[in-house]
Amino acid sequence: MNRQLRRSAPLTALAAALVAVLAGCGLISSTGTLHPAASVDGQRPLAGVDVTVTSKDFTEQVILGKITGIYLGALGANIRDMTGAPGSASARQAELKGEADIQWEYTGTAWQVYHHETETVSDPQQLWQKVHDVELADNDLVWLPPSHFNNTYAFAASQQVAQRLGVKTLSDVAALPANERTFCINDEFFSRADGFLPMLKAYGIPFDTPGGVPQGNVTRMDSGVVYTSTAKGNPCNFGMVYTTDGRIPNLNLQVLVDDKKFFLPYNGSVVVRHDFLDAHPQIAPLMAAVSDKLTDDVMQDLNGRVDIKGEDPADVAYDWLVSAGLVKAAD
Repeated sequence: MNRQLRRSAPLTALAAALVAVLAGCGLISSTGTLHPAASVDGQRPLAGVDVTVTSKDFTEQVILGKITGIYLGALGANIRDMTGAPGSASARQAELKGEADIQWEYTGTAWQVYHHETETVSDPQQLWQKVHDVELADNDLVWLPPSHFNNTYAFAASQQVAQRLGVKTLSDVAALPANERTFCINDEFFSRADGFLPMLKAYGIPFDTPGGVPQGNVTRMDSGVVYTSTAKGNPCNFGMVYTTDGRIPNLNLQVLVDDKKFFLPYNGSVVVRHDFLDAHPQIAPLMAAVSDKLTDDVMQDLNGRVDIKGEDPADVAYDWLVSAGLVKAAD
């Protein structure tokens, strides 16, 4: 909710209910609002520069888009807010067509989804470099150096289950008796080329065998239900999670180490059109100040404030920028 507006109680309640419904799916639409802010040193290196910021329409992306818009606006830019673009491809297409200048993306998404590469590159820096090079050559997009958060796939267990079974890694899971290897996953993850079945193979766990993972040990469900089911330890000991999801700390889940490095890194990176960056090279060091402060723990907290507490992404983005010392309140 915009801090500058006072709303009636019925409207506030309705808005909160809508946010709760959307947040339960891990999706939140952009409100189109950006809090006014000022640079901490009073400098405005982007004064008069027109910047169109876009993002996909799920929680983390909208938060990152709001962070970018508020931050660059505080540095003097004229911001056009296109965060929360509907459909997973809309934000990317906007940038490819020159309709947007800057957005956040994930290295694993670009490597596998956009460029259809099947090689697993487990080193985050190496993967970023490969993505940087192919995106610049093929699409004239510049991937700025990656942040420290990695929104990749993982498996988690409740603290009680992890302690009872003595597991900290996926190799530990592979060593368990078959009756304890029970999993909750969503349909997409089951069938992905980098998903459940190849993961089992990588860890030497045969699927659909009595001594491996019988089909009855795998429950497919909506992603949101996976988290609560895993927290309860019923019907599964282990659930698929996204590593920056705010429900991990909220439900006190323990993420298991992918010790064979099966899952592709999905580090967040700022992506800028090449011609726009050439015209405004100061964007790179300015956005590096943001990227350097974003970690898995930070993103879990920010995502949780929206998905669990029902806060507005613009509020969350503004509060974090102030707390991180990147902007201050506007005069």
